[in-house]
Amino acid sequence: MNSHVNNPQLSVRGAISFYSYLKYLSNRSRKELLNYKRFIELKKIMENQSLNTFFQPILKLDSGKTIGYEVLNRPADSKLFPNTEKFYDFIGQSDQVFSFECFCRNLSLRRFIDRLTEDAHKDTSLIFLNIHPNVLLDGSYHSGETLQLLNELGIEARQVVFELTEKSAVTDFSLFEKVLSNYRAQGFRIAIDDVGSGYNSLKTLIYLKPEFVKLDRSLIQNIDQNLEQQQLVTLIIEYAKQSFTKVIAEGIETVNELKFVRENGVHYGQGYAFGKPDEEIRPGSMPQN
Repeated sequence: MNSHVNNPQLSVRGAISFYSYLKYLSNRSRKELLNYKRFIELKKIMENQSLNTFFQPILKLDSGKTIGYEVLNRPADSKLFPNTEKFYDFIGQSDQVFSFECFCRNLSLRRFIDRLTEDAHKDTSLIFLNIHPNVLLDGSYHSGETLQLLNELGIEARQVVFELTEKSAVTDFSLFEKVLSNYRAQGFRIAIDDVGSGYNSLKTLIYLKPEFVKLDRSLIQNIDQNLEQQQLVTLIIEYAKQSFTKVIAEGIETVNELKFVRENGVHYGQGYAFGKPDEEIRPGSMPQN
């Protein structure tokens, strides 16, 4: 005789396990359907070039001169992608990273040229492009294609700065250093974003010796009031001086934040204090004291 049939406790456990399994399958199906819908939406965005492109100025702190712009591409908010972070999180977890990054790079450069005004100088402005480190490591990514596009648009390679975010961690530093050497030989420059937000960004700074480091906004916010932030920023600035790296402070919003970073040797600044991201290319301006 089957003891499971005569044991109500085991029968209940079995029913609960079966219900849990059905619930798991249902949740998995919903997740797969959502990802499929997001994949289709992403393809439409790329085909229709329906990203909104914004430019935020970066200023030299000792003179107030705009030296370049970070290019930011954002989708319109939707049910599938309720915000920009969800959109880029999905791309990072998909197999579309390479194709999307190439699409974004071309879109950013073309729109930079299309939206230039007389106030923005094409020949001197730096263009900061956010790029996933794995794209540079991918054998399918040919820098010659980028150089060809730059030639068509009349942009010099020395104006293009590949901005690598700490959210996209570098693991093989030796290989990556060789890859970056190849891009540098062609004139491109490298910036490490989010520096100070985590251990990996500091390790990346030491190994890759970028031309620019961008201090994370979390370090700059209320820095004039926070001793711990001041100490870490001072440490990074000292290291940057020794490695001939230029420092950019992101997220500057107040005059007091600006005053501290400028007096302590930060070269460049970016943030609402100088200008918000704008679909038009507008040089920034220093806030009045």
